[in-house]
Amino acid sequence: MFENNNLQELVTKYHENKLAHAYLIETNNLEKALLDLKKLIKVLNCPEEFKAPCTMCNLCNLINLSNLPSLKIIYPDGTGIKKNQIEELKQNFNTIPIYSKYNTYIIMNADKLNSSSANAMLKFVEEPTPGILGFFLTTNKDIMIDTIKSRCQTITLTYPTSSLEDSLNITKEEYAKYKEIIPKYLDYLQKSHLDNKNELLLSCPNRGDIEIILKLILSLYYNYFLKLTNQEYDENIISIYPLTENLSEINQKLQIITKILTNMSYNVSMELILDKFNLEMRGIS
Repeated sequence: MFENNNLQELVTKYHENKLAHAYLIETNNLEKALLDLKKLIKVLNCPEEFKAPCTMCNLCNLINLSNLPSLKIIYPDGTGIKKNQIEELKQNFNTIPIYSKYNTYIIMNADKLNSSSANAMLKFVEEPTPGILGFFLTTNKDIMIDTIKSRCQTITLTYPTSSLEDSLNITKEEYAKYKEIIPKYLDYLQKSHLDNKNELLLSCPNRGDIEIILKLILSLYYNYFLKLTNQEYDENIISIYPLTENLSEINQKLQIITKILTNMSYNVSMELILDKFNLEMRGIS
C-alpha cells in the first residue's frame, strides 16, 4: 500500500491497536509527505477495507478537498505558528468526530512552533485524548522544540529527488514554453473581469496542458513558501514570476491551487474550473 516502510508500519500498528497519539515526521519533501499522510488518514478512517482509488464513500473526497471536519492542517501564519491557531484547533476537537474514527491534526513546518504555541499544544501531546491523532511535519527535527519532540514518536519519510521536468513528465522545451505562458497568465489574473481564463485557454486548449500549468504555479507558490520560511528552495522555479503575497496569503493560495487540481480529476468543464480558480485566487489578495 505504501512504498515507505515507515508508513506501512503505521498501518500495521493501527491494525494491532498500537498507534501512538502523536508522530514527529522528518522529511525532505513536505508536499509529498502531506499527500502520503492524507492517504494514511484515508486508510485509518475507512469504514471498510481501504482500496485505491476509493469509490465506496465520500470520506476520501472530503480529505482530498481538505473539507473533512475532523482533519485540520495548520500552516505557519506569517513567520511562525501562533498560539491562536492551536487554541482554535483544540476548540474544534472538543467534539467526537462524526465522519471518521479520528480527529486528526497535521502541523506543517512544525519547527515554526514558538514557545507560546508549543505550550498551548502540550495538552494534546502530554494528556492525549482517545480518538485524536497528530502529525508534526518538519524538514529538520533537530530544530524542533524539545517539549514537543520528546513527546512524539519520530519517523523519517525520504523521497527520491528529481527535476521538475521529470516529475511532470515534460521535456525541457515544453517546460520553457510553460514558463513563458505563466507570467502572462498570472499578470492577467490580477484583472477584475472573469473572462481572464481565455488568456490561458488560447495558449493551452488541451486539458493536460492546463493541469501542468497549474502544477507549475503550485510549485512556484510552494518554493516562495520555502523561501519565506528560510528553507532550501528552487531558484529556477521562483524566477518564473515575482510573487508579492505575504506568507499567510501564499499558504491560502497553496490550498486553493491544491483543491483546484483535485477538482480537475472529476468530469468538470475546464471553463468552470478556471472561473473558480480565478475568483478564489483574486479573493485572497
